Amino acid sequence: MSLFLQTLAGTKEIYVKQKFEIAEIFGFETRNRYLIQTDDGQQFGYCAEPKLGFGDAIMRQFLGHWRVFNIVGTDMSSQQVFRAHHPFRWFFQRLDVFGAGDTPIGSLQQRFAWFNKQFDFLDSRGRVVMTMTSPIWKIWTFPIKKGSRDVSMIEKKWSGLSKELFTDADNFRVRFTDTKLTADERLLLLAGAMFVDLLYFEAKAS
Repeated sequence: MSLFLQTLAGTKEIYVKQKFEIAEIFGFETRNRYLIQTDDGQQFGYCAEPKLGFGDAIMRQFLGHWRVFNIVGTDMSSQQVFRAHHPFRWFFQRLDVFGAGDTPIGSLQQRFAWFNKQFDFLDSRGRVVMTMTSPIWKIWTFPIKKGSRDVSMIEKKWSGLSKELFTDADNFRVRFTDTKLTADERLLLLAGAMFVDLLYFEAKAS
């Protein structure tokens, strides 16, 4: 097991901090990039959309999170640990997660709900293993359950006045409240923080 996965498996909470570029202040959407840190601020990973050139930059401006894109997670040695793939979607966004060697880990699938924010965590066979349901008025908290049991919490954290006002760079805390979570489930929960960002906090999110 890589040091990245060992750290993820052995910690009670992690922070997912989105990096931003100066162009975002002027409304220009840049590729998603995140630092992954332990609760004491030690970075142990990095996630980012690969640089794909001018055409991808144009698609990002016009299609936002509806477009096809990948987010690659690496350890501190720049070795790929996982990949999250977002297929083209107008509605009900989805993120497919793959581990080492592009082995399927599972998926995150947005669901329809009248007065809630809601998405499911699916395993590699498409079975629902965890759910996120949060009322629309609780805009910064995203509780995760297995059945009726709380197992994790994703929370948006205050990023500072300048970032909150002028960019869509966000910080998230993922708390693992169930000690029995598997390595794959923890990886899905990490991807869940980025999914929350894409769904609810990107400038072009619906």
